[in-house]
Amino acid sequence: MMVEKSHAPLFETKPAKNLFIFRSYAVSVFAGIIFIFCYRVHHLPEPNTAARWAWLGAFFSELWFVIYWFVTVVVRWNPVHRRTFKDRLSQRYEKVLPGIDIFVCTADPVIEPPTMVINTVLSVMAYNYPPDKMSVYLSDDGCSDLTFYAMLEASLFSKKWLPFCRKFNVEPRSPEAYFKSTAASLDDSLKRQEWLSMKNLYEDMKQRIEAMAELGRVTDDMREQHKGFLEWDSVSSRRDHQTIFQILIDGTDSTAVDDEGQPLPTLAYLAREKRPQYHHNFKAGAMNALIRVSSKISNAPIILNVDCDMYSNNSDSVRDALCFLLDEENGHDIAYVQYPQNFDNLTENDLYSSSLGLINHVEFHGLDGNGGPMYIGTGCFHRRDALSGRKYTPEGETDSLKRERHDQKQDSARVLEETCKTLADCAYEENTDWGKEMGLNYGCTVEDVLTGLSMQCRGWRSVFFKPERNAFMGVAPTTLLQSLVQHKRWSGGDFQITLSRHCPFLYGHGKIPLKLQICYCNYLLWAANSLPSLFYVTVPSLCLLRGISLFPKVSNLWGLPFMYVIVATMVYSATEFMWTCGSTLRGWWNDQRMGLYRRTTSHLFGFLDNILGLLGVTKSTFVITEKVAGDDVSKRYEQELMEFGTPSPMFSVLTTIALINVSCLIGTMLRLVMHGHAVDQLAMQIGWCGLLVYINLPLYNGLFSREDEGRMPTSVTYKSAIFALVAFALAWV
Repeated sequence: MMVEKSHAPLFETKPAKNLFIFRSYAVSVFAGIIFIFCYRVHHLPEPNTAARWAWLGAFFSELWFVIYWFVTVVVRWNPVHRRTFKDRLSQRYEKVLPGIDIFVCTADPVIEPPTMVINTVLSVMAYNYPPDKMSVYLSDDGCSDLTFYAMLEASLFSKKWLPFCRKFNVEPRSPEAYFKSTAASLDDSLKRQEWLSMKNLYEDMKQRIEAMAELGRVTDDMREQHKGFLEWDSVSSRRDHQTIFQILIDGTDSTAVDDEGQPLPTLAYLAREKRPQYHHNFKAGAMNALIRVSSKISNAPIILNVDCDMYSNNSDSVRDALCFLLDEENGHDIAYVQYPQNFDNLTENDLYSSSLGLINHVEFHGLDGNGGPMYIGTGCFHRRDALSGRKYTPEGETDSLKRERHDQKQDSARVLEETCKTLADCAYEENTDWGKEMGLNYGCTVEDVLTGLSMQCRGWRSVFFKPERNAFMGVAPTTLLQSLVQHKRWSGGDFQITLSRHCPFLYGHGKIPLKLQICYCNYLLWAANSLPSLFYVTVPSLCLLRGISLFPKVSNLWGLPFMYVIVATMVYSATEFMWTCGSTLRGWWNDQRMGLYRRTTSHLFGFLDNILGLLGVTKSTFVITEKVAGDDVSKRYEQELMEFGTPSPMFSVLTTIALINVSCLIGTMLRLVMHGHAVDQLAMQIGWCGLLVYINLPLYNGLFSREDEGRMPTSVTYKSAIFALVAFALAWV
């Protein structure tokens, strides 16, 4: 009886419910697609006519949509859900829990303010986990003494914050998020007093950090209080400096305790060396430097990495992850446990569709059932061996996690600070496998996806876990341009993998299941969707001006499969979005709009970047998404008014498409009224053009109605009007 209990699983996996609904829908839509292609093949217009070319364009666009639709069906065909048993974990392994190294990455003290960074650091320091088995490392690629100063403040504040979290079981454990979401208990005077005292301590610390940031430098009297500031005397610029490494809290020092005498986690700051003649490989390079440095200090077998804006929202998420990694029967081959990205600044109807609702609630569960989710760069618990490049071997995997942590630290913190610096030097990786077979992969703007694929191809698998209480909360883009630029990087990087030797069908052949290779295409082909999408939002509308019909008459039976596929897809999509993701109908409509905007701008520019890159014209760059916004921008965001205020080529594309559609719709309606042409022949096309006009209403509002700073720039309007006129001329010719 005792033996059975000791081998009870630490997690369980269950298939999703009501799959027959989706599968029935998919089969019926596939039947409609067959009829649509029969119509396309049997009703070709006369050769060498504009109608013929437009018809062929529609045919090949629809063919691509069907291929991509098939990929989405594979993703959703077999989703699974996970459940953990943390009580069993505690019963079996509480005294031998493995060490955890936590990596937090930041790159710009302006875009990613120090107060945001330390809130993330404090939240992971306060995990419900033995503090002597945790080490927190901050990588500062901005090499900012302001960020270092904020870390010093956080190291002192943690002595009071961690006991407070334990005493009152605080959630979330980011001070900023906690004090925003929680009020002092009125019926408990003692708790209220402690709550107010802690809040005042936090506000005082925050004020000091922000005052220093506003000043733009660390004051001389503060610089004299810690030896670490002397390092900045040798810093030429944020792109040209030596390695700076400081251990702020030495967790192995018996004097490193909080106000209750409990040990504190190790806390360290790293700004790796940067020189103009060396490529620093963005976040991947920062992560690899952290892997090497931490291996000489704590060398924990488990690594968690989070972005600096992604604070811990669930203090038990580390124990949830260990339920997968320590499971005796099914945990030995798990390389990483990926948590979803969630955001705490979304509007009621998610204006910019930043919640990643379908990805978190549907698609990643599907990937999990088909072989494992992608690694998305944050909120991920890794097995150090897997992340460092080792291939999976069945023997001894779980045992390596269960044994007690053996600290690498033999020397004093002062000695380690000097000896570890060489591990973060620019030249360290020369003539090594770092960035290739070891650590995170280089050469791609989505280094996380490529690294996850590499681990899976080395024999490991991954799992996706979405707990009832979100594990991490971050900051979503608050302007349209931020969102589009972010998706440009994602789609461009994903397509870069498709065109490289790491394409899942080549690199993963014989290493990962075919269904998982197909699932990767759900994201790797985002950029490729841009061209057929661009065709479908422009050419059918332009054809209206010449009376060219690309669809059957509404009264014709051939019109039924077209209408069924469109209506069924929209109804299922809306129902799924509201029921599964817990959103609103307006939220679903915003998601449809942003899907259209991303396909015709973000994905298009990501596609073009890759083509130009193959031709040697451009090189990939890593753009950090801005995490803060001005008061006016934030106010419009909260009111769910789209932000267009900055000129951008992406806005020129969107505005041109919007002007084409509204002009074609107005011109067609006037033509029908004046000349009395039959509406039946063009009804579906008019309906499609009208739908595009309706989905662009916020854009027309920004063009013609709004007077605030978030309206569409006049320069963009004029340029787009010229582009639209050129499109009309070309269509007429």
